[in-house]
Amino acid sequence: MFNKLRFRFILVAMLSVLLVLGTIILGINIISYNRTVKNADNILKLLAENEGRFPQFGLNENMPPEEGGQMPEPPGARDGFEGIRSPELEYESRFFSVLISSSGEVISADTGMIAAVDSSAAGEYALDVYSSGKAKGFVSDYRFLRSEEPDGVRIIFYDCGRSLDSFRVFLGASLAISAAGLVVTFILIFFASGRIVRPIATSYDKQKRFITDAGHEIKTPLAIINADCDVILSDGENTWAEDIKAQSKRLTELTNNLIYLAKMEEGAPASDLTETDLSRITEETLDSFASMFITQGKTLNRSIEPSIMLTGDPKALKELTVILLDNALKYSPEGGVTDVILKRSKKSVKLIVTNDTSVPVSPSDAEHLTDRFYRTDRSRNSETGGHGIGLSIASAICSAHQGKITAEPSENKLSMRVTLPVKTA
Repeated sequence: MFNKLRFRFILVAMLSVLLVLGTIILGINIISYNRTVKNADNILKLLAENEGRFPQFGLNENMPPEEGGQMPEPPGARDGFEGIRSPELEYESRFFSVLISSSGEVISADTGMIAAVDSSAAGEYALDVYSSGKAKGFVSDYRFLRSEEPDGVRIIFYDCGRSLDSFRVFLGASLAISAAGLVVTFILIFFASGRIVRPIATSYDKQKRFITDAGHEIKTPLAIINADCDVILSDGENTWAEDIKAQSKRLTELTNNLIYLAKMEEGAPASDLTETDLSRITEETLDSFASMFITQGKTLNRSIEPSIMLTGDPKALKELTVILLDNALKYSPEGGVTDVILKRSKKSVKLIVTNDTSVPVSPSDAEHLTDRFYRTDRSRNSETGGHGIGLSIASAICSAHQGKITAEPSENKLSMRVTLPVKTA
């Protein structure tokens, strides 16, 4: 039980760290990539406005300053070309452009500012882009922009290789560092979770031990009280003695159930696990309850698939079916119908007990029906004679067999669904 709790704690903690770290890494890399693309688009826009070239610009001693004695601004420093401020931009950039006629033929190709692409390759790149109809995008590591000119369509390509390589290196480094951080975090959480869960596990073990020890201690005085009542009743009817005996019996049942629950929550011992015919156990339990359903004017239907075998504790599985049928009998109204289905599906066995209810069970109540001593406000009260612990025992039996039990309400019906794995002995 506490190993599962520890596993869930580690899982939630790691998923939280992964989510936060993933958001940070994703956000940083998206910003980095978008900045690279935006700068490339700004440069392409500047080139498009000058027919595939940078504006004529040079800084030398013969170049006259602008009015006011200030040197001219670099190309793109105005008109909102963000990120383009260096006069060396023309010499740092690698680009080429191709002019295509309206008929789709290459008119000219300018590859003077790049060595990796010749005129033939530039023409092929441009024709591919022209046929795609895209206004801008990527071809390999080249960002392109389609620009309409009087003579045709000019497609300009800007080499983003260095920027994209830097982006890829940063992306790989961030992922590697994040993975290493997750491993370190997992190790820390793994050891920390053991310390966190240990006090809870110790307290829970003490609680179970107390319930078991106290239960055995209570049994003796209850047996004496019951025996004394029998002596008093042997002299004739006595209302007070009969009431004491009835309450003593009820308290004895509750004590036995608490002890049984404490034992089941420790898990089924390996020696008790045998190859069990669950179909036969279910049929026998149904037969024993049939007369009680008839006496109370209720209907019991069954659909039991024969010879369903699984590895488990026969006594515990018998108790499971008894609890579910007893629960359906107690909380169904007069004239109500209870349907019991046992079937096998792939690698599991499903036992479904569905009964009518006098008052609908809400989904919020259904989630807590297997909690110890839980009762809904109206329909599940002590007048039925239950202790509010039966379904807790059923849940513990299912857990001991690596199965689960769920409550599914619908209108005026309640279905208790048990799923047990099929294992070989």
